[in-house]
Amino acid sequence: MNNSVLKQYFPVLRTRQEALQEISRNPRLAAMFKSWEKHRQEEFLNFCSGARGCKVLYDSFFKQVMNPEKNPERLEHFLSLLLKKEVRILQVLPNESRMTAEASLLIMDIIVKMEDGSIADVEMQKIGYAFPGQRSSCYSADLLLRQYQRVKTDMAARKETFSYRYIKDVYTIVLFEKSPSECKEFPDSYIHHGYVRFDTGLNVHMPQEFIYVPLDIFRRILQNRGITDNLDAWLTFLCEDDPEMIDLLIRNFPYFKPLYDDVYKLCENMEDIMSYYSDALQEMDRNTVQYMIEEQQDKIEEQQTMLEEKQKAIEELEEERERDKARIAELEKQIAGGCYDQDI
Repeated sequence: MNNSVLKQYFPVLRTRQEALQEISRNPRLAAMFKSWEKHRQEEFLNFCSGARGCKVLYDSFFKQVMNPEKNPERLEHFLSLLLKKEVRILQVLPNESRMTAEASLLIMDIIVKMEDGSIADVEMQKIGYAFPGQRSSCYSADLLLRQYQRVKTDMAARKETFSYRYIKDVYTIVLFEKSPSECKEFPDSYIHHGYVRFDTGLNVHMPQEFIYVPLDIFRRILQNRGITDNLDAWLTFLCEDDPEMIDLLIRNFPYFKPLYDDVYKLCENMEDIMSYYSDALQEMDRNTVQYMIEEQQDKIEEQQTMLEEKQKAIEELEEERERDKARIAELEKQIAGGCYDQDI
């Protein structure tokens, strides 16, 4: 593969041989490299040499590029396109209540409060988890409750009377690197926007909204039609590591060149980049294990339900058999007494 496509933009990129020589000179780095599976070693060398682009959604890279405390305008731009309204980030909120088991499924998770008081939770899933609707609803409810508590506390401190009019919208935005089965049922859609509406047209605003973005489906659609607008450009930046696509993106949307520069700055120090990559692999392993556990639990529950249904059917057949035996006994009794009623 021609590595000069990315090398022209990012001179810091090494050749494959240079990367291997630098690793071999450092015993700690050599041991770390050797501990990786063969395909992971190849992936790392492809990234260092420019044979493939960077995976922006790795936690360390994403934080380097999209840190809302350092470069808020980047996340603001992305959210403005996704939410279809002008977004200004007021502050970054701590994710203080997500349980450890839940957090292990995430590649990244950023919660921001916007200028209009609304809150957006932007999270990235490596693997589409089970029960996405139930999970997202719980996360959204948690954010809504935390907002309610903050607003009520702040108003009490100002000796003001609390009113629900101060409760603002809460957006739960989930980007799936590998989409869940529910999204696969819609192979031509890569933005799913959900909210509560009443079937009668009752005009009551419900503040919880959800946006799902299955990036694997987007990538397939992208190959067929190309980048059409700014939102497509952002999604391409987030999920595409093909050098030709990165070249196309930079040429048509120069805004992204400084973002890539921030990522490739990490490549200057081999020790740092290998540590970031190793951390990403460990996180992916944890995600995969958690996903497999949940998938297995789901199968066990499915099998248990099937067994219960079969057991219920057996019990119903047993009851029917007992009723038939009772009818036969009654008929035999009547026949023996010479009094057979055809209606029985």
